Amino acid sequence: MGIADDAIEVRASGWRTLAALHGLIEAALERELVRAHELSVVEFTVLDALSRQDGWHMRISQLARAAALSPSATTRLVNRLEDRGLLVRVLCPDDRRGIYTEVTEKGRTLYEQAKPTHDRVLEEALTAAEQVPELAPLADFLHRVPAVST
Repeated sequence: MGIADDAIEVRASGWRTLAALHGLIEAALERELVRAHELSVVEFTVLDALSRQDGWHMRISQLARAAALSPSATTRLVNRLEDRGLLVRVLCPDDRRGIYTEVTEKGRTLYEQAKPTHDRVLEEALTAAEQVPELAPLADFLHRVPAVST
């Protein structure tokens, strides 16, 4: 195995570690957010992305990128959140073809209730991952990243 092959294996190993840590964290978040708030991880991700925007709204295409979803999956998700009264669609005043999603008061309240749960479970999952030898270096790194205030 040459140097180039070693580099490929290091990257592949890093990717596997990242995927394993992501899976562990996502499963823990999903369990607790659904149990405590009837909110999936992807639904929380959408509300979180919107919470970081002035006016708590953004174009559906931007929301798709923020949630790492396809346009059709984003539309289905927005439909579900709209049916639950958490989001509304608003036409863009500057571009009638543009549609924004905007968080309702009910959505803001649910997000504010779920955020501490999300943060606690994330902390617990990273702490647990630090006990798994394969995940420990990455979990430790993420654990030490300074919090950014929003």
